[in-house]
Amino acid sequence: MIIFKTISSLQNHLKLLSGQHAKIGFVPTMGALHEGHLSLLEFSKKENDVSVCSIFINPSQFNNQSDLIKYPVTTEQDIFLLEKNSTDIVFMPSLEEMNTLKFHSKGDFNLDGMDNILEGLHRPGHFKGVCEVVEKLLKIVQPTTLYLGEKDFQQCMVLKKLVRLLQLNVCVKTCPISRAASGLALSSRNLRLSEKGKVQAATIHKILSNIKAHLTINNWLQLKESSITELLNNGFEHVDYLEMCDMESLEILNNAPENNEVIILIAAFIENIRLIDNIKTSANILTN
Repeated sequence: MIIFKTISSLQNHLKLLSGQHAKIGFVPTMGALHEGHLSLLEFSKKENDVSVCSIFINPSQFNNQSDLIKYPVTTEQDIFLLEKNSTDIVFMPSLEEMNTLKFHSKGDFNLDGMDNILEGLHRPGHFKGVCEVVEKLLKIVQPTTLYLGEKDFQQCMVLKKLVRLLQLNVCVKTCPISRAASGLALSSRNLRLSEKGKVQAATIHKILSNIKAHLTINNWLQLKESSITELLNNGFEHVDYLEMCDMESLEILNNAPENNEVIILIAAFIENIRLIDNIKTSANILTN
């Protein structure tokens, strides 16, 4: 495993690989790595000659400075995990190093409003920051394939649109959510939860699974209301959103369409920690 901290040294190394026509897989992270990140690297290793993992905490995607300050930093453990899992290249630039690059015109990405709903609505500027840093990382690494986790489903959709917008020659692959035995979606923020909080946080997945089991074409609003109540009764302080959306456009729906898959997305606070999750489903057909 080779660790690079400067853009020039990484690019010089990658040029040698590109000259050998090596396929490069790329997994961008903000560190505090867990099995979800490692699963993305496993996908990359199976499909590419070389796998690159970046670790960079991007301040511009945090609309809440307190959240940035509290974001877990586990650098030594991250390096240990990456080496243990035979990662080829790790890119760990400083903020100053990343700021030497300015690519897009003022970060004015036309994302057709996808950046202003759900996460974008509750975290103003979040996706602008994500797009700015991912554009830089993609142009630095120039991977064959970018691997993203579906826990951040809206972010996956935004970054697919970004790649098309910038006409980048990279394939974007989304990979299934990794979960703890309790069903809790793995997240770096889980490190901040108490043991009791982790148990209560698993309520999110139980509720999503219940919605999947009981959703019909006309009962979404009732399920939504009862689900929010259940969350608040199980230790959650606040629910930013619980919405049913079209799989392609992320249009928010009030009724489930027949024969079409939808996605249920949620963001909620427990122990003052914001967790997100989602589940894909379709309306059940009730029979007599």
